[in-house]
Amino acid sequence: MRSDLPLAVTHEVRDRCLCLHLQRAARAIGRRFDTALRPVGLTHGQYSLLVSLNRPDPPKIRDLAQFLAMDRTTLTANIKPLERRGLLTMWKDPKDRRNRRLALTEAGRNLLAEAVPIWRQTHDEVDRTLNNSDSAPLKADLIALSFGR
Repeated sequence: MRSDLPLAVTHEVRDRCLCLHLQRAARAIGRRFDTALRPVGLTHGQYSLLVSLNRPDPPKIRDLAQFLAMDRTTLTANIKPLERRGLLTMWKDPKDRRNRRLALTEAGRNLLAEAVPIWRQTHDEVDRTLNNSDSAPLKADLIALSFGR
């Protein structure tokens, strides 16, 4: 099958496509944090989920999914292994039985306390690899892209 699409289009996408560059960067940074967190038995996604539960008021699944920019079914699938490990607990909201709330267990808080220094060290390493020493503008741009702000 022959394509008349010029090679210049491929180069344009390679050089310009935010989606491509964001996906590549996300995979690379995800692998880096997965490797760093492996000794405590967490992936970077699981770490983010546990950190998002480190709050005084247990969130609803809907609110947590929005915060993590995940759909609820994907979030539920990610919750199950952590629940089986006893790192979090889930229950029906007494005010609205259609909603479920989540909270860290003591084991979850202990594991998170063990993982935070690993995350900090890895994050410091990532920060040093960025060309701009102030990553605040990059984070602000990523938040704007994630939440449409």
